[in-house]
Amino acid sequence: MRIYVAGHRGMVGGAILRQLEERCGGAEQLDLVTRTHAELDLTNQAAVHAFLQAERPDAVILAAAKVGGIHANNTYPADFIYENLMMEANVIHQAFVAGIQRLLFLGSSCIYPKQAPQPMAEDVLLTGVLEATNEPYAIAKIAGIKLCESYNRQHGTDYRSVMPTNLYGPGDNFHPEDSHVLPALIRRFHEAAEAGRDEVVIWGTGTPRREFLHVDDIAAASLFVLDLPREQYEASTQPMLSHINVGCGEDISILELAQLVARITGFKGKIVTDPSKPDGTMRKLMDVTRLKDMGWKPTIGIEQGVKDTYRWFLEYGDTARL
Repeated sequence: MRIYVAGHRGMVGGAILRQLEERCGGAEQLDLVTRTHAELDLTNQAAVHAFLQAERPDAVILAAAKVGGIHANNTYPADFIYENLMMEANVIHQAFVAGIQRLLFLGSSCIYPKQAPQPMAEDVLLTGVLEATNEPYAIAKIAGIKLCESYNRQHGTDYRSVMPTNLYGPGDNFHPEDSHVLPALIRRFHEAAEAGRDEVVIWGTGTPRREFLHVDDIAAASLFVLDLPREQYEASTQPMLSHINVGCGEDISILELAQLVARITGFKGKIVTDPSKPDGTMRKLMDVTRLKDMGWKPTIGIEQGVKDTYRWFLEYGDTARL
């Protein structure tokens, strides 16, 4: 197939690209379509229309998104909802206009209500209030799911959605303010160990629990779902509840995560919590029964994954991308 990977320079898109290359025995064996942001602005409807009309891929993997941690979501809510809505609407609609029948949309576990029962099954979507710190981003991701479902219902397309839990790995964003919790901790503890500091302060109480999935696992799961025969996908989902959770089914407290990162980075000092900073949702654990029943499970544990990510950080630094 001729495949367009939107967001191929991001952490997830890059991992998907690597796995496609490995599957086909090298990039030269693939019929891939990619564009950088400088080459194609996905928030520009006319540009996306012209691009997909010209390229006509057989399938689209929509891994492009504006992402960030609590600080970034709180600081730039308009950017998060506008850019993600525009990218999703443009790519999904213009894929349909170009006659592209197959599409995979990648969302986020933040689509679920703040007080959702744990673990969160797919059917708790739209049953309660969202976490306030990332509501704009979550609404955009919910809209992406509903776009896919609506085009399927009205036009008979085969547009699928996967909802990953918290992701990390090579190619992550290690910015001290705008990154997600795990890469932020890796950078903070690395710098503290290098400087010989006595303590590291982490945001919040340390009690919230989070589930983490290595980026290579979400890439494998995404391709697994994309490859499923349509009959099997539709038999395992519902027309208005078609998204699939992707996670490992286990979580860890933020304090336990900090202790793990401290050990891997060689930090020997004290870990101090700062309750004046927001905790966010107290627990976000995915119910991955649907995907497990389809025949997929992750292969990379949290300790192995953090070691892998730290090695990448040491080699490439916090500004490099694969």
